[in-house]
Parts: sequence; C-alpha cells; structure tokens
Amino acid sequence: MFSALEATIGLDGARVLDLYAGTGAVGLEALSRGAAHVTLVESDRTAAATIQRNVDVVGLPGASVVCTSVEGYLAGASDEPFELAYVDPPYALDDGPLAAVLAALPAWLAPGAVVVVERSARGGEPRWPSVIESVKQKRYGEGLLWYGRRR
Repeated sequence: MFSALEATIGLDGARVLDLYAGTGAVGLEALSRGAAHVTLVESDRTAAATIQRNVDVVGLPGASVVCTSVEGYLAGASDEPFELAYVDPPYALDDGPLAAVLAALPAWLAPGAVVVVERSARGGEPRWPSVIESVKQKRYGEGLLWYGRRR
C-alpha cells in the first residue's frame, strides 16, 4: 500500500489521518516514510493507550493520538487538511455507518487527497460521496483496499 501511495501522492511532509487506528501501525509506518504529521483516532481506550505506547517506543515526532469515536472526531472542526486518510473500520461495521463517515470526511481533506478504505474482500465497494472519486482496489488475502481521490 505505501509503495503505491508514495508513487501517487508522495508522503514527504504529508498530513495523514488514520481512522479506527487499532495499534497505530499504519500511521506509524506513514511517519517512518516521511509524513510530517499523523492523527490516529481510536475509540477504544485500551487500544488508544497501546497506540500511545507504540508512538513513544518508535520515537518519531508528529504523531497525535485521539481517543474518541471516529464520528465524534469528524463532527469537530478541521484545522489543516490531510493529504491521506486511511479508514479501517471493523469488518462487521455496516455500510450505512461507513457511508456516513465517508460523507463527513471531505471537509478534512485537501484537494487531491487520497482515501484508502479497508474492508472484507467479501463486501462491496464503499459508498463514496460525490467529491471522492473511486480510483482502484487491491486485494490482500481477506482484506480489500479501496482507493478514492478527493476532487
């Protein structure tokens, strides 16, 4: 995924939004590849604490861990736009709530930003809002990455 992203948008100096951050691995990988800032959003307190420990161990500057729901985070005010958003909700999350998250996301994105949504390979394409164009998909075992680009 990161090789494709580096070829498409480049990560040097990028601002990255990692929604449903889990362990923080994706956001931390973005930092290690030159992203200037990563915001990691995770609602589970234990997982958010794990992310913070991982951030501390890795020691790269520019990480911000936010322990709140993705919906709550996106309902807030955006300061600087992000060039990349990685959205990895639980596979069991229904399409409706995911569509609502994707509908709120464009306000947080720079023009031309890339959105990557990870879903089960057994599911369908996410419902992109009109300002995000579906670009491609890539299967990785049971997971499928859907790529979109903000117009």
